[in-house]
Amino acid sequence: MSDNAPWVVVGLGNPGDRYAGNRHNVGAMVVGELSSRYASPLRAHKARASAAQVRLGTVDGRPGPAAVIAVPHSYMNESGGPVKALLSFFGAGPDRLIVIHDELDIDAGQVRLKLGGGEGGHNGLRSISKTLGTRDYLRVRVGIGRPPGRMDPADYVLRDFSKDERAELPFLLGEAADAVEVLAQQGLLVAQQRFHSPR
Repeated sequence: MSDNAPWVVVGLGNPGDRYAGNRHNVGAMVVGELSSRYASPLRAHKARASAAQVRLGTVDGRPGPAAVIAVPHSYMNESGGPVKALLSFFGAGPDRLIVIHDELDIDAGQVRLKLGGGEGGHNGLRSISKTLGTRDYLRVRVGIGRPPGRMDPADYVLRDFSKDERAELPFLLGEAADAVEVLAQQGLLVAQQRFHSPR
């Protein structure tokens, strides 16, 4: 694939108002934050997604890297189809893909980045890896923490953020959006050093 291909930044979630405030939809919320940040509304795309073409931040006063930000129209466990279609449409390979998703194994409010690895039981990642035939794509992992007590993780991720969590949510979404920008502009190592450091 061409090095000139845009970044394809996909925020995972489930479609419809019923799921909009769920913890599982935090990836889609981050794309919404990016859309607002760049005043670039998401529009329906034939890849079964809502998407916008943007420049990710600024570098030395100039527009940052070209990117497509998108949210699939499919349910979480079928995310792979729209992601593959977006990559194909924009001439990008998995090396230009950034997937933003919720992560149970990271404390709430934390953002972590990695390349490849397992899916940790995340159905959206599992679908993408299976459809693309590779796990080697970048992930922005947005921590939602473990469920309290004996609550089933599947129930936990499909519940809305609590009142206290909602108060902190704008900061978390902003942090994850910043991470996407740094990842595309400066690479994984620099982004990890910045976002994995204690603050």
